[in-house]
Amino acid sequence: MSNPRIAFLGLGIMGCGMARQLLAKRFPVTVFNRNAEKSMALGKEGATIAASPAEAAATADVIVSMLADDTASRSLWLGENGALAAAAKGTLSIECGTVTVGWIQELSAATARHGCELLDAPVTGSKTQAASGELKFLVGGSVSALHRARPVLSAMGTSIAHLGPSGSGALMKLINNFVCGVQIASLAEALVMIERSGLDRGPALEILTGGAPGSPLVKTISTRMTTADFTPNFLLRLMAKDLGYAIAEGGKLAINLTTAEAALGLFQQGIAGGHGEQDISAVVAPLRT
Repeated sequence: MSNPRIAFLGLGIMGCGMARQLLAKRFPVTVFNRNAEKSMALGKEGATIAASPAEAAATADVIVSMLADDTASRSLWLGENGALAAAAKGTLSIECGTVTVGWIQELSAATARHGCELLDAPVTGSKTQAASGELKFLVGGSVSALHRARPVLSAMGTSIAHLGPSGSGALMKLINNFVCGVQIASLAEALVMIERSGLDRGPALEILTGGAPGSPLVKTISTRMTTADFTPNFLLRLMAKDLGYAIAEGGKLAINLTTAEAALGLFQQGIAGGHGEQDISAVVAPLRT
């Protein structure tokens, strides 16, 4: 059986790598990105370039979206020349961006009215994992839709966790990123504390990264912080967005995410200091001034 035709919407840091993996696995891929220059690069690698989300979706069996937030996702799915209106009935829709549960529920209802089905399938991993096809998908939606999506998701990742009905993947992703954001913020404060105190930074960091606090994330981010290499793998401003979304979801469950609020404050300082388009590790930069 031939691979399904894919419409891929959003070619940012993550989307480019994901679309390339689909092309490498011989899926027919049509791409749309608001910055057409990124689409041109994929076109040279075999993708068909669409002038709008609607054009990309019109001939697709599966639509995959990897966008920054609710606003961007809503625009490409439901806005002028949006993908959903042009999709044939029965088209499978997959939202991989880190968005709110409320938006997933709204989009799921819209796709159902159109005779289609939605999976929320955000990912863990960053630029490197997207480029190498090693993402992990956190999926919400029906078992039948996941069965249809599995070959597509498997082409871009190494694991698929089905977490429950629509919105479950989105919620788990926000919980995951909330914990990551708190770890990164606490590491930034700890690192500056080490630097200002006169402790030898090398051995001090070895204790943190080699001991109980030494998660894979802490190990990776500590290297970026110490070398001040803030080349973006995960944009700082997007972590701030994710923390804000997580805080709002916690509020709906009557949980005050105080640690997330503190971390968000540090990331907002990073944005105010001009680091929003840099890597999340740049959250340490304002603390060093």
